[in-house]
Amino acid sequence: MIKLENVSKIYRTGTFGGKLLPAVVDVSFDVRDGEVVSLIGESGSGKSTIGKMILCLITITSGKILFDGVDISTLRKGDLKNYYYNVQGIFQDPFSSYNPIFKADRIFSIIRQEFFPKIKDSQWNKKVDSSLKAVGLNPDQVLNKFPHQLSGGQLQRFLIARALLLDIKFLVADEIISMLDASTRVDVLNLLAELKSKGLSILFITHDLSLGYYISDRATILYRGCIVEMGDTKKIYFDPVHPYTKMLMASVPRLDKKWEKVEVELKAKQAEITEGCVYYERCKSPHKNKKCAFQRPELVEVSPDHFVSCYL
Repeated sequence: MIKLENVSKIYRTGTFGGKLLPAVVDVSFDVRDGEVVSLIGESGSGKSTIGKMILCLITITSGKILFDGVDISTLRKGDLKNYYYNVQGIFQDPFSSYNPIFKADRIFSIIRQEFFPKIKDSQWNKKVDSSLKAVGLNPDQVLNKFPHQLSGGQLQRFLIARALLLDIKFLVADEIISMLDASTRVDVLNLLAELKSKGLSILFITHDLSLGYYISDRATILYRGCIVEMGDTKKIYFDPVHPYTKMLMASVPRLDKKWEKVEVELKAKQAEITEGCVYYERCKSPHKNKKCAFQRPELVEVSPDHFVSCYL
């Protein structure tokens, strides 16, 4: 489906463009038919840059991106239009994809003008209705409304419905649920999983490890524009090898045991704590005395369900 071969992106910065900023460095991976691959990394790791290069929104400095074996950098006009018929993207902020002075379903009319200019009204309306229902939206409740009249989750579903109108093969989902509430996140993730079961390939860009695990078949870990580890999602999550991946996994709060990184830090701090009050060094109370320095006060209930560890 989509294959990246030694792809790099270098930006020129500075007053006269004299400085070079490598955003993506020699990245190679693929996304197979009907597969979800998570691209995971912290902010500034190059995740969105890769997504934009796949969507031909920015140029590639070096390397190749192949779609069904064809180098997308060679696509022009009609071929590029056909590429967008198969490949679409959805981004983090759904509101930025809409013009606030036009109704939200204008994005459908643009698709019609560009890709289905000869379709009859009845056929088009049926196609729109089916795409909206496929993403869990009631056409009667969301059509002909302005963006501000719809929630972020509804707008994101609108964008997915727009992609479904084209019967796309590949979707770049760039942080598409980071701005949504928890319940809506699950709905959108389940929708992506359902689309995947129907053959859609997805590049799921995220910095949220839990979301990546929930949705993906394979995971790719980025750090400063480079891939540091990738492979089967379960192997990456449960048997990480690279120190950065290990650090990422250790940084995830878990309900079944203590947060490992925090626990280590606390143990290090506890080793430095004297036998006295832990707040002794920073305490500015006029009643602070030598006893505070050598004997730790016990927790005392000063009022119902209110405990304090202080001699005062």
